[in-house]
Amino acid sequence: MLKDTHAFAVKGTTVNRASLGLLLSALMLGGLNVSAQAQDSPTQSAQTQDTQVQGAQTTSSSDQQAAAQVLDLLNQYSSDADWDKYFALYRKDGIFIGTDASERWGMAEFENYSRPTKGWRYDLTERHLIQHGDVILFDELLNSPAYGVSRGTGTLIKTDGNWKIAQYHLSFPIPNEMAKQITAEIKAAKKQ
Repeated sequence: MLKDTHAFAVKGTTVNRASLGLLLSALMLGGLNVSAQAQDSPTQSAQTQDTQVQGAQTTSSSDQQAAAQVLDLLNQYSSDADWDKYFALYRKDGIFIGTDASERWGMAEFENYSRPTKGWRYDLTERHLIQHGDVILFDELLNSPAYGVSRGTGTLIKTDGNWKIAQYHLSFPIPNEMAKQITAEIKAAKKQ
């Protein structure tokens, strides 16, 4: 069994991952806003930012604010079908992974799919950012008028001084109690 070596600094105190989970749960139940900094080693750290749109605002680094702005613009430009601005937010070698298993597209393929459409709307509900130097990992919950709850995950890389999307993956979170029913329907559809 691997030992959990990740530690977190919370207001100058180092705690292990299990203790941090309990501590954060207790603090959140108490209505307090807490930020944690993960430490992979003494010389390498990750900065985190969690944002709940309807909850309290958290402070973040200027890099994380700039990355969050890119993701906000992504949702705005897709809603407006402003494809020139939308695709400028991606790296040229970026990848978009859609909700269908066949949808793993480079930018040229994704542009061919997107440009004829009138766009799509996803409103931010919650976002989490984790920064490792010039790389930011993100996951966000979105709400779509067409599909309901959706999840976007991906990676931004600082490119020529700006944050660009290297990979974006859109998915539909399936509640655990519905997973077997939904996956059975997907299996049945593939057989037809």
